[in-house]
Amino acid sequence: MTDLDLAHAAMDAAPDDDAARLRFYERLADTELFMLLGSEAEGEQISPEIFEIEDQRFTLVFDREERLSQFVGRVAPYAGLPGRGLVQMLAGQGIGLALNLEVAPSAMLIPAEAVDWLAQTLAHGPDQTEARLTEVSAPGVPEAVVTGLDRKLAIAAGLARFAYLAAATYDDGSKGHALVFIDALPDAEQALANAASEALTFSGIEAGVMDVLFIRASDPLAAHLAKVGLRFDLPVPETPQAPGAPGMDPEKPPKLR
Repeated sequence: MTDLDLAHAAMDAAPDDDAARLRFYERLADTELFMLLGSEAEGEQISPEIFEIEDQRFTLVFDREERLSQFVGRVAPYAGLPGRGLVQMLAGQGIGLALNLEVAPSAMLIPAEAVDWLAQTLAHGPDQTEARLTEVSAPGVPEAVVTGLDRKLAIAAGLARFAYLAAATYDDGSKGHALVFIDALPDAEQALANAASEALTFSGIEAGVMDVLFIRASDPLAAHLAKVGLRFDLPVPETPQAPGAPGMDPEKPPKLR
């Protein structure tokens, strides 16, 4: 079973559990999906194959290429896109996702309203503040937040060396938690901040503040965090991802034709 199958099974087993539902949609956003096209892609222009099911419009998507092939049963054009890029592209178009139909236990119809909701949820980035950190101590967050961070940072390979989560006190008297990335790539800071924000959002925790900071390993704060913080190691990437495929950059989703 795939990660999406497992998340779907957990959601299906607990239909009233909002946290399980959030975790499924988080996995959907983080998974590379393969969408059936009506014709071959032309540069950044793609034409999804659209089907009407129960008077609603859907495009067929699968979380494995072989599942798409199994469903279609023939050679067919398709595009691979991160889930977040796909929902960003489809938002506001009145098109839902027909996921893994007939070929997986995670088969389901995700209506256009849910696609729009997920796109809006992913669009909420962290706010910038000017408060200065004055003290850090051992973190005290729910296990769901720790698990969410661990899952998010596992797919942020190579963007930073590691990160520490700690309770934080600021010079204005406010308290919260801080996720401090060590030796992050300069152009990766926004992506890492967004990942941290999403981990908090999809954890299902109603209230909570978690700030994101970036420091070098030589900063004295890093040594103190090593004593009191909860460390997350980011994986080292095996091979660089080849650029250029339509939809693989979530910041530049392909365009519908």
